[in-house]
Formats: sequence, C-alpha cells, structure tokens
Amino acid sequence: MGAPIHQIGTGDEASLDALTDRQRAVLDAVLDLIVEGRRPLSMIAVAKAASCSKETLYRWFGDRAGLLTATVRWQAAKVRGVKLPDGPIDEAFLLAELKRFAVDWLSVIGGQTSVALNRLAIAEAGSDALNLGEIVLRNGPTAMARRLAPLLATARADGLVTYESEGEAFTTFFGLVVGDVQIRLLLGEAIGLDDPAIDRAAANAATRFLALYGCKPSVSEPIPPQTGGSST
Repeated sequence: MGAPIHQIGTGDEASLDALTDRQRAVLDAVLDLIVEGRRPLSMIAVAKAASCSKETLYRWFGDRAGLLTATVRWQAAKVRGVKLPDGPIDEAFLLAELKRFAVDWLSVIGGQTSVALNRLAIAEAGSDALNLGEIVLRNGPTAMARRLAPLLATARADGLVTYESEGEAFTTFFGLVVGDVQIRLLLGEAIGLDDPAIDRAAANAATRFLALYGCKPSVSEPIPPQTGGSST
C-alpha cells in the first residue's frame, strides 16, 4: 500500500521518490484531466479516469486539496534538483548546473500541462473551497527556490557568487529564466519553445546571472613606472 501522501510535508522532496507506480499513475491522470479542461475536477472524475476507487484517493490524498497539492508537486518535481559534489565547486560546474536547471524549468513551464494547471489556478482564484493559486505558488516557485538553494549557498561559500539574500538571488534568477514567458503562454501566444530555443535562453540566463552576482577578482592598482632620475 502506498504512503499517505497528504501527510507528507511540502519540503520533503525525497517523498516523491517513494511514490508507488500506481500513485504516480493517479497523479498523471489528474494532469491529463487538467490538460483536457475537465470541469469540475472532482474526486469522482479522477477516480474514473485513474480506474481506482474514491476510497483509495481519500486514503492516499486526504481530500481534493491534498490531491491537487500532490499533483502540483509531482509536476514541479520534473525540474531536477542539483547533485553537489563532496568538495568545492568551480565556476564551470556552477554555470553548467544553472543552465541545466533553467533548461528543466523552461521545459516544464512551457509544456501544455503547466499552462493548463496555471490556467486552472487562475480560474479557481478566490474560491472559498480551495485556493489552488496558493498551492501552485507554494509548490511551484517556492519549491524551485528550495531546490536551487543548496547550489547558491555552496557557490557563495566557495567564493563564486555574492548576494545580500538568497531570496533576492533566486528572484533575479527567476526573472532571467522565466521572464514574461508564463504570462505570454497563459494568454495563448505561440512562443515556440523548442529545444534549441530553450537551450539558448537557459544559457543566456545562467551567464547573465553570473555577470550580476559572480565575484569579480580583485585587481591591484598598477604601480606607475618611476620617472625622473639624474640628468645627463
């Protein structure tokens, strides 16, 4: 029997790896329903689409809010965390990981699943029954910040970057990577985020981030050559 997902804390990323194949299939079924625009997105509709009982859904997820929270976290988990080495990191590693993270992020938010999920969150904004927007924020951008934090902290400790606060650094990186992409997608613009475009945008974001926060080597003032001396 799978873990009671609604009892898993939002910061416990490792818990997503513990999901059973059946639980993952249920979450994928929810995402498929969201993309299809199925309304209302009820537990009955999910149970039918996932070929399971409502009792199983309630046992695993607690309620609809728990189900949607797990679904948002499952979608956000497609942006992989950073595996840090045991020792210090260098600028090449930092640049490569920032770019890889940005590629994952743009690939996820640019897909029809995330666009549909964000549209549903907007449609349900202000709902007395469920604040899906809050769930998306808590398990979307906030989860991304938590996932990137170890890399930023290590880079600062190793003297590669400097910033006043981790939140400020992440907000800047968020702006460089995401920019206005999400709002344009939500409005239906065909941006054309193919793999080469994503790769270029990610590389540009990583490079610009280091240009803003990278530690510049201190350069000593040059000693002017001595002039003068005895006349002939």
